[in-house]
Parts: sequence; C-alpha cells; structure tokens
Amino acid sequence: MNILVINCGSSSLKFSVIEACSGKDLARGLFDKLGSETPCYKMESPLLEAPATGSLPCHAGYETALDTLAAYLASEQLQLRIDAIGHRIVHGGEHFTGACLLDQPAMDAVKSCSSLAPLHNPANLLGIESAKRHFPKLPQVGVFDTAFHQSIEPEAFLYPIPFELYQQHGIRRYGFHGSSHKYVASEAARILGKPLKQTSIISAHLGNGCSAAAIENGSCVDTTMGLTPLEGLVMGTRSGDLDPGVIFHLHRSLGLSIEEIDTLLNKKSGLLGLSQRSNDMRSLRQASAEGDVAAQRAVKIFTRRLAKSIAGLRSTISSCDALVFTGGIGENDVQTRAETLARLAHLGIQLDPAANASAGRGQNGIITQPDSPLKAIVIPTNEELMIARETAQLVGSN
Repeated sequence: MNILVINCGSSSLKFSVIEACSGKDLARGLFDKLGSETPCYKMESPLLEAPATGSLPCHAGYETALDTLAAYLASEQLQLRIDAIGHRIVHGGEHFTGACLLDQPAMDAVKSCSSLAPLHNPANLLGIESAKRHFPKLPQVGVFDTAFHQSIEPEAFLYPIPFELYQQHGIRRYGFHGSSHKYVASEAARILGKPLKQTSIISAHLGNGCSAAAIENGSCVDTTMGLTPLEGLVMGTRSGDLDPGVIFHLHRSLGLSIEEIDTLLNKKSGLLGLSQRSNDMRSLRQASAEGDVAAQRAVKIFTRRLAKSIAGLRSTISSCDALVFTGGIGENDVQTRAETLARLAHLGIQLDPAANASAGRGQNGIITQPDSPLKAIVIPTNEELMIARETAQLVGSN
C-alpha cells in the first residue's frame, strides 16, 4: 500500500510517499515559503535521476502546492499509485488516542483543538481540506503528535492549578513528538529482542525541538512537553522549563507584551538565546572548540537539563531496558550523548566511547559496553514511516 504522508506547516508542505509494508521511500519533497512572494519547491524520487525544483506563483498556497505535487506523482516518468493519505496533525487534545479517518466529526474535533496549537492545527486543517479536494476518492487519515501520550495518567498530566481549568478548558500536559517516540520504542524492542509490551525505555528526541518520554511496557507514562511544545528541555529557540514568574516580570518590569513574550520564549530563547549565536548544535560545538564561552555555556546547560530530565523520568517507571537517543542532535552529536551519559553514570550506564563515536553502527545502535546494566541506543527516527504504517493499518482494517 502506497501512502502519501503530508505535513503542513504555517508556510510549508512536506511530503513523502512510502510503501507501508516494506518502508521503501518512493518520493519526498518540500514546498517552502508558501504565501510569500517567493514560494518554491523541491521534489525527488529514487525512481528518477534528478530532482524536480522550481518556483510557484507569488503568494501561492497549499492548493497550488498540491496541484504541483499531484501532477508530479502522476507524471509519465513516475506514475506513482497512491492508496491513502496520512496527515501529521500536531494537537489532538483528549479527542484522539490513535490515528483516525478524517470525516467531518473528526475535522470538527481537530478544529476545536486549534486554541491549544494556534500555529499548527489551522495549517494542518488547511492542508487536509486541500488534499480532500485534490484526492477526493482517497481515504484521509489523521495521525496526531499527542495521541501516543494519551496513555499518561492524571497524576502525570495534571498541573497543580485549579482543577476547573482542566475540566472546563483542557489545560493539562499533552506531550508531542508522539510518532517519533512511538517509532523508536518499537525499534528498541526489536533491537533488544523483546516484545514491545515488555519493553521499557526512556527516549530522548533531540532536534530543534526536544522532548523526552518515559515508556513502560510499550506505553507512555510521562513526557517533558506539556500543554504546548514550549515546556521541558532546552531547545533550539525555545526556553523549555522556567519559573512562570519570569513571564510576569517581563511584562510588569520590562513592559513586554504577551505577544512579545511569546516570541521571546518560542523564537529567541533556548540554545540561540543562551549563546547569542545560533540554534544549531553543530555550530555551537565548533564555536565551543574554538573557545567561545557563550557557546560552551549553552551546550553545558543543554546537556545538564537533559540529564536532569532523564533522571527524573527514570523515577516514573519500575524498570528500564534502555535510554534511546534520536532526532538530529540525538543521532549525530557524539559529545551531547557522551556528556549526558556521564551525568547519568549513577543509573548504571557504561558508555563505549568507540561505539558512541560511530553512533553504534554495526551494533544495532548500541553505544554502551556489553555488560552495561542499562543500555544506551542511537535510533534514527522515522516519523513519516510511522504515519504511513498507522495510516495503512487503519485503512486496511476499514
């Protein structure tokens, strides 16, 4: 079954075509700067020699992007059959515990969650509506970033604020990066040779956005992101955890508006704010090696906060088979893994420096010593494949 996976952002549309059974990547691409004066695209397929690149008309949006995408997939050179479409949707609130067919009630429920993800869900909905018009005969499936975390119990998802704010307004921890955490949990079980329902891990998804999750017997029991993707670990441009009183101080003492504070915490903080240089860990590692004190400070705070969160999550599960690193930083930054694990030696982790240097290649991603009581594993995430699998499973069962 060939699944078209669509991920709509506020000004972009990413896509993949994946053969769900084999996991084979048949095509992928990005439409960027949608709605601007210079929208552009790049699409490529291993079935073709060269990528297709170009510009779209000024201020072109999702409709034009999907026109171009549909023509590419149906072109004489490619002729890819699409059986269903899987949409990444950021926030499903408490409505969705798994993938669902996007009928009108489901669309209404997604829309009702827009206040919880105002930068994401409206864009997701526009992409879904455009896809329905372009591919009216195909099943459309929603796969939610929040769904995997719906197994979390109230003691973990409730905030210590008046209970009626949860009852009336749904203010609680939801968690994100669910498709990534779910994918690496299943891969960890495979690597460890255990059934997923008998596998317990802590997974750390580290990219420009970062989150960690405690997964016990295949189900999530706690995670670091909360009502929004702003809570938790230090990220590329997001602050992660901080005293809520900081917000009041920024407003009362410095005169910043709510909108300015929102921008500051989401787009000007994290690694970028600490280093005053970059949100890219690769640049900061290079700057650190050259003696840049601010860059050194930023990466040290990043790994300290990460280790602190992992140690806290370990207390939420009765046993732990492995700590998993994934995402751009988790998969590629040798020093981040080494520095984080050095702070977690009390958990029984014995790092193999040579294996870590190669990201565990040839060892199923395992970067700890063979006799390490707790394993650490590097697993490349594949959220698109997870979305394709869930879409195919749901369509097949219906």
